[in-house]
Amino acid sequence: MTSFAPDSLVLNRKLPLWYQVSQSLRASILGRAPEASLRLPTEEQLAQHYGVSVLTMRQALKELEEEGLISRHRRRGTFIEPGARRGAPRRLLGSIDAIVAQQSGERTTVLGHGPRPVPGDLAEHFPDTAEVVVFRRLRRDGDTGEPTNWAENALRPELAARVDLADLERWPMTKVLRDALGIRISRITDTVEARLADPETARLLSVPLLSPILHYTGVTYDADGRVVDVARIRYRGDRFSFSVTVDAAD
Repeated sequence: MTSFAPDSLVLNRKLPLWYQVSQSLRASILGRAPEASLRLPTEEQLAQHYGVSVLTMRQALKELEEEGLISRHRRRGTFIEPGARRGAPRRLLGSIDAIVAQQSGERTTVLGHGPRPVPGDLAEHFPDTAEVVVFRRLRRDGDTGEPTNWAENALRPELAARVDLADLERWPMTKVLRDALGIRISRITDTVEARLADPETARLLSVPLLSPILHYTGVTYDADGRVVDVARIRYRGDRFSFSVTVDAAD
């Protein structure tokens, strides 16, 4: 492929193909390197890359165009919008690539990492180990530099030893686990609740102490059903909303 090169994708036949493709391409766009080309490959090239029909690819591109991430020009091609930012809340249909897309598109700073005893509230997820390695990261808006959220990821020590910190500054932990470490992720459970900013969160996110925040907990399981990562992310309450759509079966 010439121009912008999207990441690869393993399709899940239980989910709409256009949705999976749009989320994978969205994550690639938001997580692209600053020097990456803004020109997308042709519909035919993208369809071949993802292993789908041109019609499916066209539907995926239409989703991204409606969100404002890309623009399509007759005879000129399809281009990434240079100032493209997160749009309205998106449908979440159970795709790992949707999780990656939700976490992409921001400037990330690794604040530190190191071993610590398994916290009491995580003991149920790590019953066979006394210690985890916690990675702490701060994310900022890619355009304004304003802090938007900060995250803690608790990993098993044997996995943490394989994590490249440079990858964590480019990609969400979910993508690092799946694509860099080769973990076969079977599912992720998400919990989002309203909380008040503690002193550390208030300092890192530049918000008043005890102001509302969104607290996200994501538990990632491998193909054997074992927990490989527990993510705890604190989002600024004035910058994020979450929306889940449940479609009834016909």
